[in-house]
Amino acid sequence: MSASHLSRLRVRDLRTYVEADVELGPGLTVVAGPNGAGKTNLLEAAYLACTGRSFRQASDQDLVRRGAEAGHVGATVQTAVGPSVFSVGVHPGDRRRLRVDGNPVDGLLEHPGRPRMSVFLPDRMVLVKGGPALRRSHLDGLLGVLRPSSGPLRRGFHEALRQRNALLSSLKARGTDVGRAAEELAPWDRTLAGAAAALTTARRETAEAIKPAVNARAAQLGLSGELEIAYRPRSAEDPDEVVAALAERHAGDLDRGFTHHGPHRDDLAVRRDGRLITRFGSQGEQRLSLLALLLGEADVIEEAAGQRPVLLLDDVMSELDADRRARLVAVIRERGQALVTVTEASHVPGADDPEVGAIDVTPGSAQATRVASERTPEAAA
Repeated sequence: MSASHLSRLRVRDLRTYVEADVELGPGLTVVAGPNGAGKTNLLEAAYLACTGRSFRQASDQDLVRRGAEAGHVGATVQTAVGPSVFSVGVHPGDRRRLRVDGNPVDGLLEHPGRPRMSVFLPDRMVLVKGGPALRRSHLDGLLGVLRPSSGPLRRGFHEALRQRNALLSSLKARGTDVGRAAEELAPWDRTLAGAAAALTTARRETAEAIKPAVNARAAQLGLSGELEIAYRPRSAEDPDEVVAALAERHAGDLDRGFTHHGPHRDDLAVRRDGRLITRFGSQGEQRLSLLALLLGEADVIEEAAGQRPVLLLDDVMSELDADRRARLVAVIRERGQALVTVTEASHVPGADDPEVGAIDVTPGSAQATRVASERTPEAAA
């Protein structure tokens, strides 16, 4: 099992940071500082360095510190075969400059030495509380990680859907009657049905793969009752059945000008004891359910990819009582490297243990961060 981890993070002119240089151990590191100090920005820098992407909806202009022309982040990653440096240069108006050990690369996501990342942000509560589109996207992202070869499958469905919708829009604009429209739609019904059935099967298998791990993590975190992750497809896994369902809806689709039936209408329901947690769970229970989902997914990724994801957990202790905080920290510490942000280090049980790293984030400082722990990553290992 691969146990790669970040041992150093260097940031320059990104978000609120003029410059930061922090050392990280292979276990838990607590990133503490007041609201607005830049704690989330530090997690974002780590994610950016290892993926080439932000975990926020951010343009390059947003990423670069105001007044600077470009930003840069570099992460030293300790792997089984030695250290490797991943870096990203952000130049608004130009392509991001991605490098591994100083050599330019086209992308970081497929690099074999890149550590996987699992991210919790308060904004991600929309996965539990928001609409189905967000959960579909999340499920497809997990499908892509667990089954990298699924890319063409997902792209094929969305391209077929786009083409069928374009035809429907054209037919509607021309005032085509249903009978004539059905003739023109028939080839695209078959194409879309094949792609839809395959995607539905892949999504169902992915949802089923994470169920046991998610439920186990929910129990560890102290979420009472049985947490159920239920895939709710809107089409069948048999292409012939999908073709028939599409044909039945020709009149409605023609009236709307777009396809109303298919995997683009799927959902992933999160229930506790059979009841939707978004309706019947407290804020703390909803947060625990999301944490159980993300931690359970990390377990499955670890088993499938042979690599333990680095956990980036932002403001994760909010709305959790002392018992559940202790449970969460116990789970985190058994999982390998994790960076956890809090306003006060005391919010993390065991934060003063010698093997727990600490970073203080100071607002308004040019350096912005300092390493509070004197332990080096090598000593912690």
